[in-house]
Amino acid sequence: MNIEVLNEVSRRVLWLAVRMVDAANRERDTGDGVKVGGHQASSASLTSVLTALYLHHLDAADKVSVKPHASPVFHAIQYLLGNLDRKYLTTLRSRGGLQSYPSRTKDPDEVDFSTGSVGLGAAAPLFAAVTRRYVDAHFGERPNSRFVALIGDAELDEGNIWEAIVDPATTGLGNVMWVVDFNRQSLDRVVPGIQIDKWRGQFDAAGWHVAEVKYGRKLQAAFAQPGGEVLRTWLDAMPNEQYQSLFALSGEELRIRFLDGAPAGVAEFVAGVEDLYTLVTDLGGHDIGALIDAFEAADGEKDRPSVVFAYTVKGWGLPLAGNPRNHSGLLTGEQVAGLRAEVGLDETNEWDRFDAASPAGILCNSRRDALAKPPRSAALGVTVPTSTGLRSAKPMSTQEAFGRILVDLSRDPAVAPYLVTTAPDVATSTNLAGFINRTGVFAPEPRRAWSADPLVKWSEGPTGQHLELGISEMNLFLLLGQLGLSWDLSGQPLLAVGTVYDPFVCRGLDAFIYSVYSGSRFVVAGTPSGVTLAPEGGAHQSTITPSIGLELPNTTLIEPAYAGALDWLLCDAFGRIAAGPSTNPTAGPTEDGAYYFRLTTRPIDQAPFAAAKERLGEAVLRRQVLAGAYPLVASTVAGPTVYLAATGAVLPETLAAAEELAEEGIAAHVVDVTSLDRLYSAWQRTLRQGVRTATTPSVAGALRAAFPTRAPIVTVHDGASHAMAWLGSALGVPCVPLGVDTFGQSGTVQELYELHDLTPGSIVNAALAALSLG
Repeated sequence: MNIEVLNEVSRRVLWLAVRMVDAANRERDTGDGVKVGGHQASSASLTSVLTALYLHHLDAADKVSVKPHASPVFHAIQYLLGNLDRKYLTTLRSRGGLQSYPSRTKDPDEVDFSTGSVGLGAAAPLFAAVTRRYVDAHFGERPNSRFVALIGDAELDEGNIWEAIVDPATTGLGNVMWVVDFNRQSLDRVVPGIQIDKWRGQFDAAGWHVAEVKYGRKLQAAFAQPGGEVLRTWLDAMPNEQYQSLFALSGEELRIRFLDGAPAGVAEFVAGVEDLYTLVTDLGGHDIGALIDAFEAADGEKDRPSVVFAYTVKGWGLPLAGNPRNHSGLLTGEQVAGLRAEVGLDETNEWDRFDAASPAGILCNSRRDALAKPPRSAALGVTVPTSTGLRSAKPMSTQEAFGRILVDLSRDPAVAPYLVTTAPDVATSTNLAGFINRTGVFAPEPRRAWSADPLVKWSEGPTGQHLELGISEMNLFLLLGQLGLSWDLSGQPLLAVGTVYDPFVCRGLDAFIYSVYSGSRFVVAGTPSGVTLAPEGGAHQSTITPSIGLELPNTTLIEPAYAGALDWLLCDAFGRIAAGPSTNPTAGPTEDGAYYFRLTTRPIDQAPFAAAKERLGEAVLRRQVLAGAYPLVASTVAGPTVYLAATGAVLPETLAAAEELAEEGIAAHVVDVTSLDRLYSAWQRTLRQGVRTATTPSVAGALRAAFPTRAPIVTVHDGASHAMAWLGSALGVPCVPLGVDTFGQSGTVQELYELHDLTPGSIVNAALAALSLG
């Protein structure tokens, strides 16, 4: 380990990070007057940490999450290693260039974990390690990986951090290390120094190894001198605000500020120190040797995660170091020129890598080779059946059908090994019990099952395929996100399934968004859903979740009413995940993300679906179900025509309304919408094509197949009415949307359907209104 060379690389990394932000703000004409932004000071505080990791500590199998505001530092290192083309250095925050924050899916260099929404990038490696432990137990050990998160101290204000570290699923992970950039500054405030005592206690209580890299080796040497302990005592006791202010001072002014309030003996001890600034600002988070020592000590903790508090200075090595307003501050052109000269560069070579023959160049090239990652594939290499053949002669809910389909798939020897489920303490009530009874609960070591209840007599051990979580929806979606990226981060694709009470999808929404933004692919069932969960009351009756599924990118909302349709749709989702993302540019739109199934506990008669299959034929019906909608009932009445489009649990009322309308001489065609998302996407594709080519868009094929004639439409949904209201616009016809636009209350399904105008009578009246508008 050559500290001098590492420090040289660190200074060049700092320069490139600063210059990237500088070029984005002072040399790029955005044409819109909007500030480009960037975080030179926040990048500077982590320069030493990232250099110590990438230029010395990490191996090729290690995975790292970089705090959002240190994005320029990460890209600077990748450039010096030869993993990023020079052309990108001037594209920070521009279209097609380097992203504001590290992104798995949008950055040109290889990012392990997306970051941006603070707190989530910290917890993601923890759940990636949970996934690796599972993969190793089921498929054989992979090359040893360390899962590292570099996080800002203010991120520890986020509640999801603490939800993650106390979850039973994350205990005992000795391959996890968090490095906290403890610069004691946030966006708008200085973080009180007392916080670290509280945080240390919380990590200790959660069973983590806690280390501090507080002082660099210069200060440690000073402390070891006779009388040096008084200096340590004063630095430990000095208010953080006072300490931060030292970085803007020099000479006698700094000495006076430093000694303000100091106990006896400090002035005498530093009287002979000529360069007091260099000594008292020598923090451990900028001492590469001290950092490496702490990282190696964390490696020695084999049975618990580690957190390293690295004391740093926000803006280290820059004129704005320690300034309380430096968060998004920018160096002036003169200051940039000064820094360029400091690192021995000029305008002709300011973007250059190190000379390949220099010690720094040799180090960078050797580290590039040492960190090279092998190719990975998201394709599972197995064929998922198109159907499990689920049949039912009795009324059945989609939640019950979901559980039965999973059990049937667990009997398929080709598919079963890759299925893994998880839930935040609601496995039984979301119908995972059958699957878990067959496969067991995952635990690193076998545990005795004490329950005599045959429904929850679950064995626990390394062969189990259900990952049990505490009650945290954030943890559910973070774990699903990492299970869905296991092909990349653990070298093993999986078929991951999560269940959650549908109202609480909102509680985990930030992590849901984070996971699909990162490119993860999984299945989540929100169940039970809607006001159809009648006796539970308004707090447990989800109404806005269909809109979340419809509007969330990389997510396909699916809400079938019938067990047979769910069978096809769930098997299709698994099949798409198993096949991996399409690499064929002519293949058309693909679904590379999550599948969100919105299910209910209401048993409904399966006969109408069987009749539609008989009428249309299985091949045609399956194709239309997967496309998003199909004609459940085609009226033969010769009279005014209206479409009744419904999704999910409200199909029985919709069918009853169609019968009443038929008695009144009105042809009411019933359309079962299985995926609003797929219909909407198809419509939008035709609209965009028309906009881009200045042509008149046609009605999308999937919509035209389900709604073959032009007629008014009534939409019926156990959710907010606006989620389906766009169908009128898509078809160019009058539309009367029915749905749930107020909070519900406890009662029977019938009572609540009356409250929200979802009864057959209300649907009939809505149809008459739609006809009058047409």
